[in-house]
Amino acid sequence: MEEKVETTGDGEQKQQQQRRRPYNPRMRRPQGTRPPASEDSSPDLDTAGIAAQPSVQGTEGNSADTVVATPVPEVNIPVQETTAPEKEIVRPRPPQIHRPPQGARPQQVSRPQRPPQGTRPQQGNNNASQWNRPAAPQQQQQSQPQSKSFNKISIVVPLFNEEESLKPLARDIKKALASYNNFEVLFIDDGSRDRSLQILKELYREDRRFKYISFQKNCGKSAALQIGFENAAGDVIVTMDADLQDDPNEIQNLIKKLDEGSDMVSGWKRVRFDPVIKKMSSRFFNMMTRLISGIKIHDFNCGLKIYRKSVVKNINVYGELHRYIPVLAKWQGFSVDEIVVQHHPRRYGKTKFGISRFFKGFVDLLTVTFVTRYVKRPMHLFGFLGAFSFLVGLLLNGWLTYEKFALDQPLSNRPILFLGMLLIIVGIQFFSIGMLGEMMVHNFQDTKEYKIKDKAL
Repeated sequence: MEEKVETTGDGEQKQQQQRRRPYNPRMRRPQGTRPPASEDSSPDLDTAGIAAQPSVQGTEGNSADTVVATPVPEVNIPVQETTAPEKEIVRPRPPQIHRPPQGARPQQVSRPQRPPQGTRPQQGNNNASQWNRPAAPQQQQQSQPQSKSFNKISIVVPLFNEEESLKPLARDIKKALASYNNFEVLFIDDGSRDRSLQILKELYREDRRFKYISFQKNCGKSAALQIGFENAAGDVIVTMDADLQDDPNEIQNLIKKLDEGSDMVSGWKRVRFDPVIKKMSSRFFNMMTRLISGIKIHDFNCGLKIYRKSVVKNINVYGELHRYIPVLAKWQGFSVDEIVVQHHPRRYGKTKFGISRFFKGFVDLLTVTFVTRYVKRPMHLFGFLGAFSFLVGLLLNGWLTYEKFALDQPLSNRPILFLGMLLIIVGIQFFSIGMLGEMMVHNFQDTKEYKIKDKAL
């Protein structure tokens, strides 16, 4: 029996030809894809390679034509795996250096000129912005009027029972020193019996620049200032009262005056808001202090003062000597100046001034005079007083002796004889005290009388 393949038409033959088109290896596929397992075979081929087609009934007769199967040869098509092409590594060429001929001068390369420091770059110039980087610190320095002679400010504020004025004072100090970043405030609580210590702790928790030291009992303003001077870390120290009568805005004026070359600047409350008794006693006290000390300032006891650190490190304040700090500084060789400051009336509490302060101030004036002038030479004071008293008593008794033997006058009713004898005895005692003082200074001298301001060896 002959095997025949019947076709249904020309269209089916064309489809079979397209399915059996041989593989062309030159046709590349997209990178990363693989060819299908059987691209050249039709889906209706079996594993034996024989195409099975359904039977087609003829048009003539009742018998059906049988399906004729023709063997299809296997076509082994070599499959070439496509790999991604290797990227070509492009290595940079070394720069070619063009050397000028021997003996020729190299050409000068024009560089962009640096504009002056602090100037703004012109529009459209991209290189000008990089030269303007140092201008920021200069603008910051101009906005902050820092002093030229120091870096840090320490404010020492002694207080006693001032609970109501502490927070307003701290707020005013912050506002007055807003342009100074490096400052500290040291409150010295002189044994207050109110809530001053609790408020100081609150201020310290809010701002670490507001420090405090609290005494166990009331020791006086001089002790408070001395402990404040010892713990102050600034290059200059400002002292002010805590009763809000001293204006914190005057600190900048004191700093400007200090920059002019002074070692200490004291405030002068020309217009005072104090009781009448305090005003009159203060005027008399300042007049006597000017006569004895020779310092021409008007208000020795003003609480608002400014010092260089070298001043407070070379003076010792104790007892009631805080009124005479300008005298102590002047006799140590420091320059003292004065400016007018604003004074405000007291807002809270009551004044601590009493009539006893007037007598204490006078005695302290004698103390500071002796300590500053004669503590290293006591014979100059006691020897002078002893010699003067001895000579006056000797002259009186010599005149009485002349009257007794030359004029034959009785001395039993002459009390001046006892005065002369008393002056002679007192003179000898003063002279002896001066000698004892000189021996003590000679044996226990452990400090130098001079202070070195500057040196170059």
